[in-house]
Amino acid sequence: MNSEKNVSLSFMLMGVLFCVCLVASNLLETKIIQIGPFALTAGFLVFPVSYIINDCIAEVWGFRKVRLVIWLGFLMNFFVVLLGNIAVALPAAPFWKGEEHFNFVFGLAPRIAFASLLAFIVGSFLNAWVMSRMKVISKGRNFSLRAVVSTLVGETADSLIFFPIAFFGLIGGSEMLMLMLIQIAAKTLYEIIILPLTVQVVKYVKRHEHTDVFDQNISYNILKIKDL
Repeated sequence: MNSEKNVSLSFMLMGVLFCVCLVASNLLETKIIQIGPFALTAGFLVFPVSYIINDCIAEVWGFRKVRLVIWLGFLMNFFVVLLGNIAVALPAAPFWKGEEHFNFVFGLAPRIAFASLLAFIVGSFLNAWVMSRMKVISKGRNFSLRAVVSTLVGETADSLIFFPIAFFGLIGGSEMLMLMLIQIAAKTLYEIIILPLTVQVVKYVKRHEHTDVFDQNISYNILKIKDL
C-alpha cells in the first residue's frame, strides 16, 4: 500500500472474515459440545480464527487498523443480535414447528452476546496490544512467539470474562472453571497448530502489500477509531 489511509483487498477480506467469525461464534456458543473427555462451547470451532486474523492484521498493518476491525466486528455482531431478537418477538406462523429451537438460540443471544462482546473487546484489544508492543520491542523478530503469547493473553482475558457472565446459573462453578481452563488451553493449542499457515499468510501479505507497520508513537486509546 502506498498510504496507510488506503484499504487493500487483503485487508478488506480479512476484515470481512473477522466479522463473520465473531458473529458465527456467538451463535455457536449456545451449544456445549463434547470432544473426547473434554467439554467445549461450539464457538471453539471458529472463534480462534478471529484471534489469528487479529494477529495478522496487527502484524502487517498495525494497531490502528486492527482497532477499526475490532469495532466493526462489534457493531456487526450487535446488528445480528438485534435482528435475531426482532425475529423472536414476531409471531410465528401457525404451521411452523421450529419456534422453540429458534427461540432457544436467539433467546440466549442477548446474554451470550453481552458476555461475548465484553470479553471480545477486552481480549481482542489485549491481543493486539501485546502483539504490537512485542513487535516493536523485538524489532519485528519472533513472530511465532509473539502470536502465541498474544493469543494466550487475549484468550485468558476473554474466557475469564465470558464464562461467568454467559453461564452463571446454568452450569456449576467447578464445571465452569474446568470449561474455562480447557477453552484457554485448546484455543492456544489451536493457534500453535495453525501457526505454520499463519506465518505463510503474513509473509505473503507483507510481500504483496509492500507494508510492515511498526507502531511507533501511536495512541493505544481504543476509542480513537478514526485514527488510521
